[in-house]
Formats: sequence, structure tokens, C-alpha cells
Amino acid sequence: MVNPAFEGYPFTALGFNYNSMIVIITDLDGTLLGADYSWRTALPAIAELKRLAMPLVLCTSKTRAEVELICSELNHHDPFIVENGGALYVPEGYFPWDFNTPVHRAGYGVIEFGTPYLELVRSLQRAAQESNCRVRGFYQMSAEEISRCCGLPLKTARLAKQREYDEPFRILQGDPQELMAAIAREKKRCVRGGNFYHILSSNDKAHCVNLLIHYYRTAYEHVITVGLGNGLNDVNFLKLVDLPLVLESPDSGRIMSEIPRARLCRGGGPEAWNKAVLQIVASHSKLERPGAATPSASGADFISDSLQNE
Repeated sequence: MVNPAFEGYPFTALGFNYNSMIVIITDLDGTLLGADYSWRTALPAIAELKRLAMPLVLCTSKTRAEVELICSELNHHDPFIVENGGALYVPEGYFPWDFNTPVHRAGYGVIEFGTPYLELVRSLQRAAQESNCRVRGFYQMSAEEISRCCGLPLKTARLAKQREYDEPFRILQGDPQELMAAIAREKKRCVRGGNFYHILSSNDKAHCVNLLIHYYRTAYEHVITVGLGNGLNDVNFLKLVDLPLVLESPDSGRIMSEIPRARLCRGGGPEAWNKAVLQIVASHSKLERPGAATPSASGADFISDSLQNE
């Protein structure tokens, strides 16, 4: 249901007049994308979200260039978050107000949280020297090397090098804890995502997700947010959503211990993602049946219970 302040606004991105609006916020690697970086297995759920005009927000450590390619392949027109919360991209006209941001790119209003890339690289260099660690970052790697290390097609590896707010790196030698301490002295943060560490500023996926949830709830009276992730860099944003779903991964046990109310989805990658999202959509349809109570926080509980009982 549209907020009365925006009644009549031609909100084409969210065109159905539900009692409650489901917003899916998802990580990419190991969730929507498989080991081959393909989303094809998740196509049934993606198609169902499109049919029902349910927003799908991509929330990733990937670069804008990588995400724009995925958006093009998916014909995706919802907001997205890049480089571990370095920036939030919102299609212009998506919400019924103008964004007070000086940055506009390719039809998007951009809210930047991250520190410029070159500053991050210099901080990593200083921290590595101070801690007597040997590291290898994306800035030192060719697209061919990134392709080999990450199993990426060469075209995608070139896009992955187009960093703006986050530098992935590996520790080749030395004490990781000493390096983390040196990075902290640079007033930067380090997170672990998949096979790489990432140096970044104070930005986090959660900052962008928190702002985006505020936008949706300003425009819509009843919003149920669902988050899907599988990495430690997903923990903070999963804590913010109504229904956090954790896909199995080497880190899923630790994530579940940090978010006890989360649901664990057996299996990983797009197959598990597809199953979970289809169950969410089916549960939401039951919630929206004629005569159902107007949802509140209990709407998320109803959907969560339905998932548990599958």
C-alpha cells in the first residue's frame, strides 16, 4: 500500500497495491550467483519477483562495472549496493522525491559512503610494511591473474579491477592480526569475504541497507524486508532486515551464532537461493489472501514460520 503522501504517484517500479511489500536484499557470490558466477539456476524465482513487481536489491562487494553487467543481463531496474557499501545506486525516478546528492551516473542517483580507492591502496601498503606482512591486492594483479584466482571470465575480471571504494587482497606472508591492527591504525577497516580480505573505510553494506529500508518505508506503509547472504561481510546488513536468511557456506555457522533469529537455508548458491525466494513469495501470497489481517512485524514472523515448516 502506497504511503498516503504519495497516493497517485506513478510508481512504476513497485506497481502492485499490496497490503505489504516484500523487498528482497541479496548478496551475490555464493547466493544468487553460483561457483560459475551464473544466476541461471535462480531464474524461476527472479521471474516470479518480476511478475509480482517485488524489488530485488543487489548488495555486494563487486564493483559498479560488474553489477551493471549483471543488471543488464537480468533486465534489473531496482537499487543496488556496490563494494561492501561503498555506494548505493538508486534509479532516478524510482522513489517519489529527488535525492540531495551531487553524484549522478548513467541514470542513477548515487549516495557515496566509501573512501576513494587510491587512499585505500596507500593505507594497505603502509599497513603491510608496518606489520611486516606481504600482501597482494587487486591493484597489483593483472586481469588474467584475477581471472585465474577467482575463476572469473576474463571480461568479468577486467570489470572487477575497476575498483572505487574497496580493495581486495590476500595475505601471502605474516601475521594477519598484526596486519589488521596496522590497518586499524590507518583508520580503515578490514572485512573477510570469500577468498579475499577487503580494506575499506567506515562504510559497510549495512549503512546502505539501513538507508534504503528507510526509503522504502517512507514510500510504503507496510514493508517486509528479507535478506540473503553467506559471508561474514553480510552479517551487519542481515541484522537489519525483518527476515535474515543464511545460505550454507564455510562461514554460515558463525553467522548463525551472531544472528540467532536467522533461518539457515540448506545448500548454497542459486539453487538454494531460488528455493528460498520462491517459498517467501508463496508465503507472502498466503498473507495477502482476502480477509488476512493487516500485516505488521508479524508478517515477517508468518513468512519465517512458513519457511521453517517447509
